[in-house]
Amino acid sequence: MFLASKLLAFAVEPLFWVLVLLLAGLLLLRRRPRLGAGVVWSAFLSLLLSTWPPVPLMYLHYLESRYPQLPADTDMRQFVGVVLLGGALSRSELWEDSGQIALNEAAERMTAAVALARKHPHLKVLFTGGIATITSKGLTEAVRARKFFDEMGVDSAQVLYEDQSRNTFENALFSATVKGVNKSDRWLLLTSASHMPRSMGVFRKLGWNVTPYPVDYNTAGDVDWLDISPHYGPRLWAVALHELLGYDAYRLLGKL
Repeated sequence: MFLASKLLAFAVEPLFWVLVLLLAGLLLLRRRPRLGAGVVWSAFLSLLLSTWPPVPLMYLHYLESRYPQLPADTDMRQFVGVVLLGGALSRSELWEDSGQIALNEAAERMTAAVALARKHPHLKVLFTGGIATITSKGLTEAVRARKFFDEMGVDSAQVLYEDQSRNTFENALFSATVKGVNKSDRWLLLTSASHMPRSMGVFRKLGWNVTPYPVDYNTAGDVDWLDISPHYGPRLWAVALHELLGYDAYRLLGKL
């Protein structure tokens, strides 16, 4: 499943399909010029579509609206801790080469966890994340997360680490084996809002008593249908397709 997910990762990158169509069109131009030209035009239209954010934003808004944020007056004493899913830490070599913290676009996962830990010292923070690469080389996410929390001044006794998982299903599976963790206790589940529907489905399927704590939103308010962005348009398409295919794959495999 892990290897398949890595191969399918190419399928969610719009620019990958643009390059495939462009190459196919160029190869066809000599022997079948009309078909080749049509495929090249398809590549151009695909590239143009990838710069148009409204469609992926609509789907992401649907995902991000599935689980609302906790009310401000929620009694946090009812929770024993927060399960923090990996995915917000930049690739290992950046940490190793610079010796500094490196976060990616989902950084709110980490910063929200720090805020919770400081505001509610009774909460345990259970970070879950191993090495999600095919080569399995470099520092695990758990090692990088430990460095992050240490530098943020979070009490080391407040944070637990799971360092074997490579995807959301393994996050839920392996986190339950961490010493001192009881999945029947009430936990907050902290991850990106668009990733929350799949995460909640997996954790509850495996018997976790979790309450969603969504962060890292991509959408806000109405969609601007005239918006065009070669910069973040392809990224939004990739995020939306990743969650769409990931949710459907987990459902078909009975993991939701």
